[in-house]
Amino acid sequence: MLKLGILDQSHILEGSGPAVALTNTTRLAKKAEELGYSRYWVSEHHGSRSLAHSSPEVLIAHLASHTSRIRVGSGGIMLPHYSAYKIAENFRLLEALYPGRIDLGVGRAPGGRPLSTRALQEGRYHTADPYPQQVVDLVAYLHDALPDSHRFRGLLASPSVATAPELWLLGSSGGTAKLAAEVGASYAFAQFFGTPGGEESTAMYHEEFAPSLMEQQPRSLAAVLAICAETEEEASDLASSTELYFLALEQGMEMPYLPAVATSKAYHYSDYDRGRLQQARSFRVIGTPEQVKEKLLLLAKQYRTDELLINAPIHDFDARLRSYHLIAETMGLQG
Repeated sequence: MLKLGILDQSHILEGSGPAVALTNTTRLAKKAEELGYSRYWVSEHHGSRSLAHSSPEVLIAHLASHTSRIRVGSGGIMLPHYSAYKIAENFRLLEALYPGRIDLGVGRAPGGRPLSTRALQEGRYHTADPYPQQVVDLVAYLHDALPDSHRFRGLLASPSVATAPELWLLGSSGGTAKLAAEVGASYAFAQFFGTPGGEESTAMYHEEFAPSLMEQQPRSLAAVLAICAETEEEASDLASSTELYFLALEQGMEMPYLPAVATSKAYHYSDYDRGRLQQARSFRVIGTPEQVKEKLLLLAKQYRTDELLINAPIHDFDARLRSYHLIAETMGLQG
């Protein structure tokens, strides 16, 4: 059976604020566990007025304390900003607190604008791309496997515990897929970005995967944007909020909130805008339960996976809960 998880970005809603967004994230995590979703991942964004996630580690600890079974993780930690050693210690501590429930998803994207990147990396200078070596180091720290030749040989990432968080490399390109295959990590493709080449990247990952102390077989998932309602018209209306939000973002104008449906429907779209919205719909999953199920099963086949992460930016929180409930029901999740 296809497993489903949730990717949550804690959008700040028009007419509301970050405290409500984070409260809704906690409510949704608890509901996801009840409905039978397998994972709940939170993202990392910096300097944003519209997204409440800036420190996934803190939020993961909070969500794990309010749930009991569902895996909780990062989607993901933007590793080039940080020390791989510190990230290893953060997530080993989370694993010690919530054994067998922690996922560490890492990515190389900045998660913000150049100004926030400069602030995060102040005093750090890179002459080359540090990410591949950071990933190799992270694997070694998480599994007490630093080689004798390592520059920090003998270093312990504490606390040393019997289990390790699952490591997922997040990406939307072939480069990350290749790195995940080389180090033997799990691979998550951000299909909802709309970046072409995802099927080929995932296929390459499966074909080139090298068994490791983390995984003996390749394991991948795809993160998709899916919005479900009882009727096509309602689903389309609910999706209009995120469509306007991402359209503005694409044009370099981040909105300070996820707009309400009324705002998005009243917006004056140019012919170019409408073309962009139509193009975006082609890689999103929007419709009735039957339509959503058909599209999700097709995406799982295309991406050679038995697991999808569902991202559903819906302004009305009750409608958002309903969307996840309908998807769980039509996909046969066991809550």
